[in-house]
Amino acid sequence: MNNREAIFTIDEEQVKKELVNHPQHYGGKNNPYEAIKVIEAWNLGFCLGNTIKYISRAGKKDDTIQELEKALWYLKRELKKLKDGKEDS
Repeated sequence: MNNREAIFTIDEEQVKKELVNHPQHYGGKNNPYEAIKVIEAWNLGFCLGNTIKYISRAGKKDDTIQELEKALWYLKRELKKLKDGKEDS
């Protein structure tokens, strides 16, 4: 392996790492509003966290309508859980 191949391999590994750890469609590592940071700071839990995740990446990863429909699905699930819980009170 020559130096040029080694540099390419490192860059490729870094790109793979960024796709897992801090993908751009979630705001990236240096963005204080990266989805995971907001979800954890606000203690949103699974359904509300996914709602925020899909809203924050709408138009950046997959089809915008699909992303917003996913967000809505999780929001409706959270609402149902809350409403069902109130009936038990």
